[in-house]
Amino acid sequence: MSNFRPSGFSVLPTVVKNLLIINILFFLATIAAETTLRINLSDYLGLHYIGASDFKPYQLVTYMFMHGNFTHLFFNMFALWMFGNTLENIWGPNRFLLFYFVCGIGAGFIQEFVQYIQYATTLADYTSVNMGGHIIPMSEYLNMLTTVGASGAVYGILLAFGMMFPNSTLYIYFAIPIKAKWFVLIYGIIELFSGLTSADNVAHFAHLGGMLFGLILILYWKKKGNLY
Repeated sequence: MSNFRPSGFSVLPTVVKNLLIINILFFLATIAAETTLRINLSDYLGLHYIGASDFKPYQLVTYMFMHGNFTHLFFNMFALWMFGNTLENIWGPNRFLLFYFVCGIGAGFIQEFVQYIQYATTLADYTSVNMGGHIIPMSEYLNMLTTVGASGAVYGILLAFGMMFPNSTLYIYFAIPIKAKWFVLIYGIIELFSGLTSADNVAHFAHLGGMLFGLILILYWKKKGNLY
């Protein structure tokens, strides 16, 4: 939680409120489609690897509204509200919405680029992949490389908060105080280290991509003299 509470600000401004609603509706639609129609919406709306047959350009937008499970959705939406409400109150709805989508789409581009490099350097000469003893054709495997979630946009929002309010106090686990600038720096380092060393299914470079595009946009606005 943050101790930054300017007076007269909306606790749930328009864009943040609607993004919360849309993400929740997409999550409920995903559950309904899976249970009633046996359709996985992530196959259509998740961001597929650019070299896969299931990739569609619109997925660079729709993937931000898809989440793998309730925990994934909850923490993204909590962070969106926690940091986004202050930014939207400062920037206004139009600028905040632009920032959100620039970070989210930028995160998707970075994720695609990293996956392309990984494919080109490790898998380009293979026609199939062994997954747990099952031989999967490369075309099928590439379609399995799907990214979902608002995390890229949320990490951009986190970076923006840390840059604009660096000395605001956040509380890790609601107990340990830390300045926003150090919180953002630590999170960035963790994501970079995890992206380079971890073999999990988390899109660490998408998180970093959201922060990168957020940084670029903030520096641009700052140079123009209209950051606030």
